[in-house]
Amino acid sequence: MRESAFIQRNKPRWEEFEKIVKDQRHAAPDKLAELFIQITDDLSFARTQYPKSRVTQYLNSLASKVHGEIYRNKKEDKNRFVTFWKQEVPQAMYEARKPLLYAFIIFIVAGMLGGVSVLYDQTFVRLIMGDGYVNMTLENIKSGNPTDVYASQSELMMFFFITWNNILVSFRVFVFGVFASMGTGFFLFYNGLMVGTFIMFFYQESQLSQALPVIMLHGTIELSSIVIAAAAGFTMGNSLLFPGTYSRIQSFKAGALKGLKIIMGLVPFFIMAGFIESFVTRHAFMHWSFKVLIIGSSAVLMVWYFVIYPTQLKRNGKFSIH
Repeated sequence: MRESAFIQRNKPRWEEFEKIVKDQRHAAPDKLAELFIQITDDLSFARTQYPKSRVTQYLNSLASKVHGEIYRNKKEDKNRFVTFWKQEVPQAMYEARKPLLYAFIIFIVAGMLGGVSVLYDQTFVRLIMGDGYVNMTLENIKSGNPTDVYASQSELMMFFFITWNNILVSFRVFVFGVFASMGTGFFLFYNGLMVGTFIMFFYQESQLSQALPVIMLHGTIELSSIVIAAAAGFTMGNSLLFPGTYSRIQSFKAGALKGLKIIMGLVPFFIMAGFIESFVTRHAFMHWSFKVLIIGSSAVLMVWYFVIYPTQLKRNGKFSIH
């Protein structure tokens, strides 16, 4: 890369770094540490490509300033827990907005393919869901409660099992992003295929109007969280594929950290989904107004916290994207 192009591409970021370092009131240690990594990456590149250039001297000076501020503000913020939920997770979600869109599209397309496959091949549902589950559900339909599976265990045991399983699924979807995002894409596609197959199965059995609202009591948060976990996996995988001006390992570390923040941010939502599935979903014949209230509130919560709130913070200048 020509030196002039390198400067032109990164100059706005360097100038912003200087402002942040000078404004010590808002120079949070975690933010400074992130800036230090980015500046040292630029410095490393400049030393290799332009060892005697003034831009190398400038970056060396800027790195020294950031390093000094890191140790000056070394004491951990007492409100770190609050900051994590109020700013760090939303910032990571804003930076992952494109992967989130890709994940949503993949999930929807996979769901449609699952539904169409069941529509044209009666054996497909057993291939995806398994004979045991299909036979059990058919028996439940005959007994008058197609979603009776959600009342088959004690509430507390079911809560711990489902919550733990959902957290493991989200971590698996995320971790497999290390395989150039392909692993995450595969697990997301398979989950979407299962959902589409599931819905079409109930439709063919003329039970969709009864089953779908019951399933979405917990599924609104649970399925949304899986898509968001996939966005975290894509964020990590893309950082490995497209490092930009950074070294591949530094880009991967930054992408993995962003993705991990998103996954950690999902944990309370998986707990919430597990609670609903264990203690609420079993009451399949509750009044429709309660179902609408729970599903609507869950949808608003997920969209607001993971999409709208991060955008609002960005517009209000609460964080900057580099």
